[in-house]
Amino acid sequence: MRAVFVGAAMVFAMSIPAISGPSGGSHGSDHGAGHGMDHSAMMTAGMPGNKAEARRAIRVKMKETDDGEMIFTPNSFNVKKGETVRIKISNRGELEHEFVLDTRENNQIHKELMAKRPDENAHQMPNAITLQPGEKGEIVWTFSNAGEFEFACLILGHYESGMFGTASVS
Repeated sequence: MRAVFVGAAMVFAMSIPAISGPSGGSHGSDHGAGHGMDHSAMMTAGMPGNKAEARRAIRVKMKETDDGEMIFTPNSFNVKKGETVRIKISNRGELEHEFVLDTRENNQIHKELMAKRPDENAHQMPNAITLQPGEKGEIVWTFSNAGEFEFACLILGHYESGMFGTASVS
């Protein structure tokens, strides 16, 4: 009986990102298919934006520090509800890193799925991008809901090394 309940709970937990909508950007290969996540609808943090409507850019650097931390600089930013921004991301580190924008809860679910399938870490989602050392990329995003959202690197061990931050939408 307990195994059936745990199995049902896992199926429900894995469906949460599909219920809340997509997560997305250029993120490598087809990650959604491997994890059963639907990233096609608007998600809690917003939706892919139109580059022509973006009035400002937020620059975010990803890197490792000499003391072993992995960080985003800045590790927080503020936007207004309804605002479309270009998030320009650069990997200044020596390792592959990613930027995934979502709720903290959805990022935790996603991180757990990635830990179970480390060979399927590359993905295509409008709210995410994976960059090799020295690469640059961008996510154009419209923040359609107010609240606190998280951006994080969900590659195994990176989140635990400090690679997460906050997007505050007012």
